[in-house]
Amino acid sequence: MSIPRLLVAVLFATLAAAASTPAHAAGAGSCAAEKFSDNRVFAACADLTRLGASLHWSYDATTSSLSVAFLASPPSGGWVAWGLNPKAQTMDGTQALVAVPKANGGGYEVQTYSISGTTLDNPGPLPNYQTSNLAAEVAGDGRVTIFGTLKLQNGTGAEVNQVWQVGPYSSGAPQIHEMQSDNMNSKGSLNLLTGATAAASGGSILRQKNTHGILNAVSWGLLLPMGAIFARYLKTFKSADPAWFYLHVACQLIGYGVGVSGWATGIHLGNLSKGITYSLHRNIGITVFALGTLQIFALFLRPKKDHKYRLYWNIYHHSVGYTIIILGIINIFKGMSILDVEQKWKTGYIIAIAILGAIAVILEVVTWGIVLKRRKEDSKTYNGTSNGGRLPLSM
Repeated sequence: MSIPRLLVAVLFATLAAAASTPAHAAGAGSCAAEKFSDNRVFAACADLTRLGASLHWSYDATTSSLSVAFLASPPSGGWVAWGLNPKAQTMDGTQALVAVPKANGGGYEVQTYSISGTTLDNPGPLPNYQTSNLAAEVAGDGRVTIFGTLKLQNGTGAEVNQVWQVGPYSSGAPQIHEMQSDNMNSKGSLNLLTGATAAASGGSILRQKNTHGILNAVSWGLLLPMGAIFARYLKTFKSADPAWFYLHVACQLIGYGVGVSGWATGIHLGNLSKGITYSLHRNIGITVFALGTLQIFALFLRPKKDHKYRLYWNIYHHSVGYTIIILGIINIFKGMSILDVEQKWKTGYIIAIAILGAIAVILEVVTWGIVLKRRKEDSKTYNGTSNGGRLPLSM
């Protein structure tokens, strides 16, 4: 198979694999597949690892208003609860929305409780959160959904502590829940802006965001710069021809393929979180993907070395290529800020980029030394006419 046909085959195989990623991520059983009555829609969701529960929410940072829908399966006729703890990731101090069976046996209602130690106080207003739009529903499969809006206090911030639970209900009151591992560990942190949660399952938004970040960091942020280094510097060494070309094409093609998967995951995350938009990060990502696709298809329009339009193609190819690399690296750092990743990951990526930059600087000096030496030798050999030794601009 010829190189162009091979490139086309790999390209379309990559696109097909990337296109399948969102469908798998949003597969049956994930929080994204949930539908609510009265056309209720939430900006983000997360599947919680404990008790088979999930949380959907919309957060308005300007008004500190948090609207939630919490789903869980209680014991038959039992209660479900979800709440926030302003101080710690513990049951003690949690202020909860608790869905309990109505006294007349007609469905569920939501009561608010402040928890002291391991006991529920009498139902009453939550001291730290003003509540409204409280409602509860029970589905045919026995799952109970709590709906509600909480007014967060100023200074709460985007990171909150959440606690959730299920248990039996009798004698007109919630009874103590079981002491199994799931019950004892149904708590964690939740970032209302990024969707980061300490209790997220494999299909959660947080995991998808981490996957999105890793794919893009490896592709646009590492493989493409490596491919550019191979093309610019190895071609100066006659012994590296044509190995440099295949190394360059391999890095750029693999980098583009991985990058397409990362881009597709990002589009999918945007569709899941319509109420949370990072416009600049999204727009740069779309631009990088569009330019990268243009670069791939431009390979099939690449003139021969002696063609009169080869110079213009070279100018286009290099300018667009370096633009992709610069924008990609900028967007990776913006993505790290959005995800609020630990400093060690930022430091690790900075070190990787610094190493590639140092290699490029060293090779720049070495290759220009080779170029100048060749020009000097050619000048002596051909009476001042230099026809070799320059840094080639074409692939």
